[in-house]
Amino acid sequence: MRKPLLELRDLSVGFETEGGLIVPVRDVSFAIYPGQTVALVGESGCGKSVTALSILRLIPSPPGRVLGGKVLLDGRDLLGLSEREMRKVRGGEIAMIFQEPMTSLNPVFTIGEQIVEAITLHQRVSSAEAWRIAERSLREVGIADPQRRLREYPHQMSGGMRQRAMIAMALSCRPRLLIADEPTTALDVTIQAQILELLRTLQRETGMAILLITHDLGVVAENADVVGVMYASRIVEFATVEDLFDQPRHPYTEALFRSIPRLRRRSERLATIPGSVPNPSDFPPGCKFHPRCHRCRERAAAPGAGGLPEPTVNIEANGTPCAVAARCVAVEPPLRRTGPRHWAACHFVPAVADDDAALPALDHKRMVTAAGVGA
Repeated sequence: MRKPLLELRDLSVGFETEGGLIVPVRDVSFAIYPGQTVALVGESGCGKSVTALSILRLIPSPPGRVLGGKVLLDGRDLLGLSEREMRKVRGGEIAMIFQEPMTSLNPVFTIGEQIVEAITLHQRVSSAEAWRIAERSLREVGIADPQRRLREYPHQMSGGMRQRAMIAMALSCRPRLLIADEPTTALDVTIQAQILELLRTLQRETGMAILLITHDLGVVAENADVVGVMYASRIVEFATVEDLFDQPRHPYTEALFRSIPRLRRRSERLATIPGSVPNPSDFPPGCKFHPRCHRCRERAAAPGAGGLPEPTVNIEANGTPCAVAARCVAVEPPLRRTGPRHWAACHFVPAVADDDAALPALDHKRMVTAAGVGA
C-alpha cells in the first residue's frame, strides 16, 4: 500500500476578532496520494481556501493562527518547520495557483522576472539557465512566443494568459503537490476547459498530486479522483468521485446536486438550499447544517428506531418555526466511514461495523467512460 504524499490530521485554524475567536476550519482531516486529484467543494465561506492557505502556512498572523492538528508532507510536520525551512517547501515541493492572477502577480515586474525569481530560489542554476527554464515553462502551458511574453507585464496579458503564466510559475520547479484555488473561476468556459486540460496533461507527465478547490461540481466530475465536501468549517462528506456522484450520503451534498440546473427541465423552478452558510462567529449548536436540512425535518415527522417517535425540538429556521430531530441540534455528528470508499457526518447515515480508519484516505484514481464519471 502506498503512503500518502500529504496528510491533514485534525487541522483547526482560528482568527482573533474584536468579537472573540472565530474558527473557520475545524478538525479537518484527509490525505492526498501521489498523482491523485482531491477536490474540496462547498459554498463560499465554508473554509476551503483557509484550509489550502494553512497547508503552506500563509494565514496572516496575527490575527490568524493554527489552533491544533498536523500537516504532514511525507511524514514531516510542516507546522513545526522554521520559516526558512518553510520557504523551501513553498514553490519547491508545494506550489499554489490563486483564484485571481492579477492580484497575485506583481504589476511592477515582468512575467519573466517573477518566474525566474521562483526558479532561482528553489534551484541551483545560473541566471541564463533560469531564463531558459522560464521560457520552457511558458511554452509548456501553451503560451506562444514565450521569449516575448517573458518581457511583458501582467497588465499586457489577457486573463487566460495571466492564469497560464501563474501555472507556469507554479510548475517551473516541478512541485510534488499543486494547490489550485478556484483556478478557472474568473475565466470564460473556453479558457476554463483549456486550463483544466492543461493541468490534467501536466499531471500525467509529471506525476504531481493536485488539491483542487472549487464550487463547480462540473469541474469536479471532469477532474477529481476523490472529493471532500466542506460545510461550515468541517468536511461533512469524503468519497471517491464515482461514489459521491452515484450516491451522496450527506443531506448538504444531496442539496448541492439538486441545485444543479438541468438542461431538459426548462419549465421547472431551480432548486435552492434555503438560508445561507452560517457566520463562523455564530455557528448553530449540534450539526451546523440542521437549520437548512430537509432530512432532520423529515425524520422529526417520521417514526424513529423500533417504531418509536424520533425526539424533536422546535427551532426557527430561516425565519420559519419548525420541528427537527433533537439529536441534530444537541450533538454534532462525527465524520464516520459509511462504506468502503465513503465517509459522511450525519446521524442518519449508519457507519460500517469495521470502522477502524480515523483519517479519510483513498488511494484511488478515477475511471472515465464515454458518459463521463464511471465506476
